[in-house]
Amino acid sequence: MVPFVERNYNLVELGPRGTGKSHLFQQISPYAHLLSGGKATVAQMFVNNANGQRGLVCQYDVVCFDEVSGISFDKKDGVNIMKGYMESGEFSRGKEPIRADGSLVFVGNFEVDVEHQQRIGHLLNPLPPEMRNDTAFMDRIHAYLPGWDVPKIKKELLTDHFGLVSDFWSECMSHLRRLSRISVLQNRLHYGGALSGRDINAVNKTVSGLLKLLYPGDTNRIPDEDIEWAVHISLESRRRVKEQQKRIGAAEFRNTHFSYVFGEDGVEKFVATPELQSENSIGSDPLEPGQVWSISPGTIDEHPGLYRIEVNDGPGSGVKILNKPVPPAFKESIGFAEQNLYSRSIQLMGDKDPRHHEFSVQLRAFDAAKTGSKLGVAALIAFCTSLLKKNIRGGLIIVGEINLGGSIEPMHNAVTITEIAVEKGATSLLMPVACRRQLVDLSDDMATKVDVQFYSDARDALLKAIVE
Repeated sequence: MVPFVERNYNLVELGPRGTGKSHLFQQISPYAHLLSGGKATVAQMFVNNANGQRGLVCQYDVVCFDEVSGISFDKKDGVNIMKGYMESGEFSRGKEPIRADGSLVFVGNFEVDVEHQQRIGHLLNPLPPEMRNDTAFMDRIHAYLPGWDVPKIKKELLTDHFGLVSDFWSECMSHLRRLSRISVLQNRLHYGGALSGRDINAVNKTVSGLLKLLYPGDTNRIPDEDIEWAVHISLESRRRVKEQQKRIGAAEFRNTHFSYVFGEDGVEKFVATPELQSENSIGSDPLEPGQVWSISPGTIDEHPGLYRIEVNDGPGSGVKILNKPVPPAFKESIGFAEQNLYSRSIQLMGDKDPRHHEFSVQLRAFDAAKTGSKLGVAALIAFCTSLLKKNIRGGLIIVGEINLGGSIEPMHNAVTITEIAVEKGATSLLMPVACRRQLVDLSDDMATKVDVQFYSDARDALLKAIVE
């Protein structure tokens, strides 16, 4: 509903039938106009040069193209005029430029499975041919709403609570279009370096619209958690657009690691799109502070396996392992990591004293292996990044064990570990430099699929693991 409360807002929603996509823009507000079948003329949409009559974008708050795959104009320059309008809110047909504030919405049915579509193309494929692979058109879309996550309309979703008369609510939304909520973000929110000017403008528009819908009145009482929720949703919906541009192959859109810093703690948080990365997969996005992917080299009785170590710190002292029962081999590795954390704290973290923090550790296994043996280096880096509030590079797996004296123990199956890392989807592997000679036996095919980097000690591993 953001297009109803935000001027010149461009939205795409693709999803299955029966979720109410068309109904929302046809029945909720008299200030919205639904173009059935997506057919339009340039005169109808913008201005009729014959008599000077203004078009739909001047007459309505929202113009919705139903069945997006059928969008077409009677003139060849129709799409180009629309692209110019989506960018600036202005258009010209040979005379003086005309300004309008109507939002554009494109809805349509998504006929295939999302995962399959990502393998064979991109998620904006239902658009008509003249827009489907046009990255300039895509860049003007402020948000991509994943219609496949919207439940179909059914009786259980209807409420028995009081509601608002649609005429009253539509007047409220039309009035809110003249207001902005961007001021609540000043000096509280900072976007990451991956966002361009258009990205920031798109995200700000979505945040403003969401906050207007949640808090149409007093803006002084908006809780931080609601602002951060709106920021997260806005970054996710904009990144979904950028990911489709990236899939088309445009090099300028290759950096899609959207992030933000909110509040006084200064922690940079990265936002992913759920359809690209599940919680249990190694994605390309940087991990949150305290989270590290690692592979155990295994034991005589156990094969190597993938793990994720998750560390949180708080006031207190010591290390607490949350797994019950605690695997003895993992407990030993955590003990080695803890002792090196204390003895090398200045070398690793400068003036931050880990003795004044309590660390909670959880080990998550993703294979048959469950002991968590020889994960000391990864555990130590998880401790450090949790305290430093630094993110681990995306797609990185860290392997190796450290002893009480700070030396890195040798590994004897570096090739097997590298093959597992490739199988699990890692793009980088950080391992002890002593493994370098073993990788001569790594096949050419495997060597081209992962970037293997080496470290000499714990400090070297930490510096190579964190996001610069």
